[in-house]
Amino acid sequence: MWTYSNPVRTLFGTGTLNEVPQLIIGRRYALVTYPDAPFQAMAGQLAEMAGPAALVIDDVAPNPDYRLLQEQCARFDDVDVIVALGGGSVIDSAKVFAAAAGDFSKVARFLETKTGAEDLAATPIIAIPTTAGTGSEVTCWATVWQEETGKKFSLARPNLYPESAVIDPALMVNKPYGLTLATGLDTLSHALESIWNINANPISARHAVAAARQVLDTLPALLSDLGNLQLRTRMAEASLSAGLAFSNTKTAIAHSLSYPITLGWGVQHGIACSFNLPVILRSVDGLGGFRQDALHEIFGPDLAAGADRLNAFLTGLGVATRFADYGISENQRTNIINDAFAGERGRNFAGTKDAFLAAEKAMQSSRPKVA
Repeated sequence: MWTYSNPVRTLFGTGTLNEVPQLIIGRRYALVTYPDAPFQAMAGQLAEMAGPAALVIDDVAPNPDYRLLQEQCARFDDVDVIVALGGGSVIDSAKVFAAAAGDFSKVARFLETKTGAEDLAATPIIAIPTTAGTGSEVTCWATVWQEETGKKFSLARPNLYPESAVIDPALMVNKPYGLTLATGLDTLSHALESIWNINANPISARHAVAAARQVLDTLPALLSDLGNLQLRTRMAEASLSAGLAFSNTKTAIAHSLSYPITLGWGVQHGIACSFNLPVILRSVDGLGGFRQDALHEIFGPDLAAGADRLNAFLTGLGVATRFADYGISENQRTNIINDAFAGERGRNFAGTKDAFLAAEKAMQSSRPKVA
């Protein structure tokens, strides 16, 4: 038995930003965005169309952290809907604001103790992603970081699915190379993580196959032509498909491995959660069933050879695929792996730690270092 569900109303296409006033429909709205000039310009455009926001929170930072979120929540006022305009950090922050309703301590209590759910709010959210990678516009969870203690939490509540997702590829044109690379690889990771996942189902696998094939086909070309709207549209489609896939499964071992690497070594999330994908792919050969079929659709019948090609794909984009390439010692690598497999996302993995270690050893001698 399996189920698939996603309640988010999705609007996709160039110019869909113009539809946002009809989604707000006269409600008092809070705008959540970044402080950078391009986002201020988009915020001004939105204000001209929908009227000024009742509240603006425009100091969102990458990897939303306890300290900043607490201060931002204290500024939050009573509104009818939240408009989140930006990347994954903006949409994740909006979900925290939606749940906190001005009091971050309620969210912190829930994250740390898994109690107090009845005290959390659920202000509606209109999510407008400006990158193709996070998928947060169609999921019901948010990643929350506590840098002071080196911890990462997932705020997961069924009532935090955005009310609407507005995906306008024109907002993604000319994003920088590094951001395009990292978010594109985050999309690939979301797709593959939703396949080698104990929570996978045939519908999520269909979305994942479409997403992964699109990324592998499109990302290198886009990185050579950052202003290409057609390629941006294809990556936006891939990101949406991956989001629809892992919205039902959550992520798995690649993400579990990535969190301490981002916190401890400052490796951008999209890179940290993707450089181990070839090893993981090789380790799940023989998984069987629709999961194996989905991986064969992406990488062909020989997954070991597919892992080598995926490794070459990453290194061809300048992404190193060894722990040591990121300054991680052997002892640190061992601790990261052990903790990752014991963690919540690691337990979603349909493979095993022994197979991962064997695959890593098998690939070790053939993987070139990336300068």
